[in-house]
Amino acid sequence: MFRYCPSCSSTRITFENSLIFRCPDCDFLYFHNTAAAAGCIIVSDGRLLFLVRAKEPEAGKLDFPGGFIEPGEGALEGLLRECREELGWAPEDEFSFLASFPNTYPYKGIVYATCDLFFTVSAPGLTEKDLRLDLKESREVRFIEPNNIDFGELAFDSTRRAAGAWKEKYLRAM
Repeated sequence: MFRYCPSCSSTRITFENSLIFRCPDCDFLYFHNTAAAAGCIIVSDGRLLFLVRAKEPEAGKLDFPGGFIEPGEGALEGLLRECREELGWAPEDEFSFLASFPNTYPYKGIVYATCDLFFTVSAPGLTEKDLRLDLKESREVRFIEPNNIDFGELAFDSTRRAAGAWKEKYLRAM
C-alpha cells in the first residue's frame, strides 16, 4: 500500500504480519486494522431482499444491503444509514444479530480486511415499490425465496456464509 514512508519519504518502509507498516528511518508506524462493516438480511413474506451490485468489487453479483461503519458510528447506526442510502428505506422493527465473519474487500489495488456483522429484520409486505434504490450502488433489488438462492451469485464469502447461517437457523425453526 505504501511505497514510501508517509512521514519521511523513505523507501525502506516495510509491511509486517499483514498489519503494520513500519519505517526504520523515522519510526513511523501505521496499523492497517480491520474495517467494520454491517449487512442486513431483510425478510419480507418469507423472501430475502438482495441487491444487485452496480460497481466493483463484484459488480453484477448479489449482496445484502449494508456497508462500512463510519468513524463515530455503532454497527446498527451505520446499518440504518446504509439502508437509507441504498434503499431509500430503513427498517422500523428491531434488528437481531445473526453472525459475524471475516472478509476481504479489494478496492483500488488495496485489499482491506473486514469484520462483517450481519443482522436480520422482518419487513412484512415490503416490496420494490417501497424502495428508492441508489442506482450508483445497486442495479436492482431482488426478493428471493430461501431455497432459490444461488450461492454462486452472491458477492462475497461473508455474504454466502451469512445467507447459509440464516437458512440454517431460520429454516430449521420452521
